[in-house]
Amino acid sequence: MACADGLSNARVADDLGVSWEMVRRWWSRFIADRLEGLVDRPRSGVPREITDEQVEGLVARTIGQTPPIGDSHWPTRSMAGAEGMSQSAVSRIWRAFGLKPHIVETRKLSTGPQFVTKVPDVVGIYVGVYLSPPENALVPAVEEKSQIQALDRTRPVLPMAPAVPARLTHAYVRHGTTSPFAALDIVSGSLIAQQYRRHRHQEVLRFLKLIDAAAPKNLELHLIPDNHATHKTEPLNK
Repeated sequence: MACADGLSNARVADDLGVSWEMVRRWWSRFIADRLEGLVDRPRSGVPREITDEQVEGLVARTIGQTPPIGDSHWPTRSMAGAEGMSQSAVSRIWRAFGLKPHIVETRKLSTGPQFVTKVPDVVGIYVGVYLSPPENALVPAVEEKSQIQALDRTRPVLPMAPAVPARLTHAYVRHGTTSPFAALDIVSGSLIAQQYRRHRHQEVLRFLKLIDAAAPKNLELHLIPDNHATHKTEPLNK
């Protein structure tokens, strides 16, 4: 359209940020063949071997069919054999359509009756800690890990030496289990931690009292706990 307005090829090239040769070539093709001259012409090279129907079949098989027995997902080798293509062709098609059979994401939806009303409160606390922390408040994230095995090696670990890595025995000794509790202030990085032999509501209550005793008395406490069943007992909901 710029050439039709009478501008020179050099001026059009400068205005559009393209080469003078590109302007000359496409303007010449339009003058010679009008709109037909703007259609891409056949290019040299190997003709296309994979049809649209084959691509559609591969995508449909990837999405809708289970992988072969023994495979957790569709590998490129198995898909290539099933569709009669090369592994590189399968990889290119998967990349073009954003398909990643080797990746699985988990999700969970709560069925709690108060889930919808609790979400704004929980998300608000998490976001508020970083964007607008509550005034005169401490917001620790509380985590509990139950039944952690306390293991030890049967022999001392041999330290690393030049050209020799650290070495340890394959055998270990069990020293029972422990349940660590931790409360992290994600703003200051301070940590309150304690271990208990059991994981019941009694231990949870003791740890909460430990947090309360360690927190400055002039600050309010807003706890972000995990979802253990021990939190739903009557003593913890008073």
